[in-house]
Amino acid sequence: QVQLVESGGGLVQTGGSLRLSCAASGRTFSNYVMGWFRQTPGKEREFVAAVSWSGARTYYADSVKGRFTISRDNAKNTVYLQMNSLKPEDTAVYYCAADPNMVAIHTPDYWGQGTQVTVSS
Repeated sequence: QVQLVESGGGLVQTGGSLRLSCAASGRTFSNYVMGWFRQTPGKEREFVAAVSWSGARTYYADSVKGRFTISRDNAKNTVYLQMNSLKPEDTAVYYCAADPNMVAIHTPDYWGQGTQVTVSS
């Protein structure tokens, strides 16, 4: 089992920044592809970003490219999501996810409990 705990959410104004963190425990962190997803009420959970096992490769949804940056620190068992130039439409609950395989990151084996991000206009 992998346990994932997100932190760093909160309320920010349009154009502001936040950094989300996700601390992992339970298994060897570097064996897992890590991802971030988000969900708003009444909508399906959507992919935001993913990072490969070593951190060398990253992938983003078109809606966040150029504004969000995913990174990981394998020594700290933590993945980050730096969010800049935030917009009201970025308001959502953000979830951290883990899967051993990059091809399966959109249906990951493990989820965190989520952290709320609210962007005020």
